[in-house]
Amino acid sequence: MLIRLVGLVTIEPDGAPPQHLSSAQAQVAFARLLLERTGGTERDQLAETVWPEGLPDTWASALRSVVSRVRTFVTTPQDQPGVTPLIAQGGRYVLRIPQDAAVDVECAETAVAEAAEAYAEGAYAVAQQLAAGAVSNLRGSFLPSHEGDWVNAVREQLEELRLKALETASLSSSALGDQHHALRYAEEAVRRAPFRESAYRCRMAAHTRAGNRAEALRSYQQLREVLAEELGIDPAPETEAAYLDLLRTPEPRPAARPFAVLDPFLMGMFEVDRAAGPQPCSLSDHGCVTHPTSAAGPSAPAAPSASASASASTVTSPAA
Repeated sequence: MLIRLVGLVTIEPDGAPPQHLSSAQAQVAFARLLLERTGGTERDQLAETVWPEGLPDTWASALRSVVSRVRTFVTTPQDQPGVTPLIAQGGRYVLRIPQDAAVDVECAETAVAEAAEAYAEGAYAVAQQLAAGAVSNLRGSFLPSHEGDWVNAVREQLEELRLKALETASLSSSALGDQHHALRYAEEAVRRAPFRESAYRCRMAAHTRAGNRAEALRSYQQLREVLAEELGIDPAPETEAAYLDLLRTPEPRPAARPFAVLDPFLMGMFEVDRAAGPQPCSLSDHGCVTHPTSAAGPSAPAAPSASASASASTVTSPAA
């Protein structure tokens, strides 16, 4: 069973269609009961969460109505008659869900922590997979139809979790040479948190690993201007150190153009057939190197061979 709190509040039972909770009041009550299921939620706190602008005069009976909707939502056909997952106990409401049930925000929190550990250990592929999964689970808004202190506090926690997931996914992708996803995750982190220096450092790292040093420097300058204009502060020492390292790194040279590799069969088509005739001359600064000459110099004819002299002696002119 999977329970989603981000986006549309949904219960997805194994082998059964998803069930949606449409009531905004029931959604926020269910979310708090679910996330605080270990110790339960006090009745007064639950009421303040449902009605953050002030409790109605008949809030006790109205709360019972909301809790009844939540109870109907979480009760499954497998539950025994008279047994409900949501009970009232000592002024608290306690929600019980199956042990194998997974909650999207809790899965994301675990995945982000494990991704950070994997990245620190150099297991970049594992870190990328875990962080990307957390980013996917956190797509959407938490209870967009409701406001209040408790809802806003959870939203801040989830936003911080989302940013950590984006940064870990970006750094892991950079380490793996996946520059497309490294830059995409970093850009989203900067967009969601324009004053977050760690997000800018991820973007600088993504550009650097992609060989785009100019864009990495431009990203630092953008951060410096934003911090100075909006907050009146300078970048943190960690960011300055990354910038100085970038300045000391030489501009990457373009890759050498590889030589063309010719097919040996085609090369054979241009080989000279030595039996077919004389070889053409290969010239150097000292003359022909294909047909060496005697020590007399390049213009002196070569001395006749012994066999050639013998043949010449056997041929006489008619006058002899």
